[in-house]
Amino acid sequence: MAIAAISAHAQEDVYKAEMDILDAQGEAIIKEYRALMKADPKGEKPTTVIKVAQYSATLDSISNEQLKLVKRIIRENKHNQLPASYIKEAMYELGYEGLKEALDPTAAYYNNPDLEKPKQLLASFEKRKPGTMFHELTMKDMEDREVKLSQWAGKGNYVLVDFWASWCGPCRQEMPNVIQNYERYHAKGFEVVGVSFDQKKDAWVAAVQQMGMRWPQMSDLKGWQCAASDIYGIRSIPASVLLDPQGKIIAIDLRGNALGAKLKEIYGE
Repeated sequence: MAIAAISAHAQEDVYKAEMDILDAQGEAIIKEYRALMKADPKGEKPTTVIKVAQYSATLDSISNEQLKLVKRIIRENKHNQLPASYIKEAMYELGYEGLKEALDPTAAYYNNPDLEKPKQLLASFEKRKPGTMFHELTMKDMEDREVKLSQWAGKGNYVLVDFWASWCGPCRQEMPNVIQNYERYHAKGFEVVGVSFDQKKDAWVAAVQQMGMRWPQMSDLKGWQCAASDIYGIRSIPASVLLDPQGKIIAIDLRGNALGAKLKEIYGE
């Protein structure tokens, strides 16, 4: 959602008022959404469906404006400490490329304590950065058979390795988008491999069946202690890596429209 407004340490924050306006806009939309869902808890009315889509689009637009503001703060304040707290708050929204650019060792704010977690996140991104080859995973499928990621990766098709869990709300929200793109491009060679961060097999299997995920699945049922967490530097889910036909990572964390746009670029329609 929206990036919270932050006041900088020992530095006049001339951007705070601008960020506060965007925050207020986001909070107003959330308030309207909650009122709507209180009136229609199941969200089944046609008018509710339309309004929810509108609210979602508006929130995405506000978040995009906030991210643009954060990036401007970073560009315009390399010589002081102002960007540090903004980077900390927006580190997930910045993504790999944005975070790498923000964490410039020559910037005055680079050693600010607020950047400890963003630096850790960047280190985790480095484990799956575009341009590197996929890392092998050996786990069990839903029938308790041992499977390896290399059964699909590097075999001539584009493969989305989707890190998720049955208990992850954002994962469930994103899954219809993954399913839609799978159905559209699977016949052209697009494959998805689900890597679950579940601990309970029953919950994992039930979620796969309920949501209609028709692609291969694997898990070691160790939750955040699973092999994928360390090997791919996964610190939050949903997360993903898109592999080219040779098994090289070409994109990470493609969600929403970004996934469809990338696949359209690859497959031409």
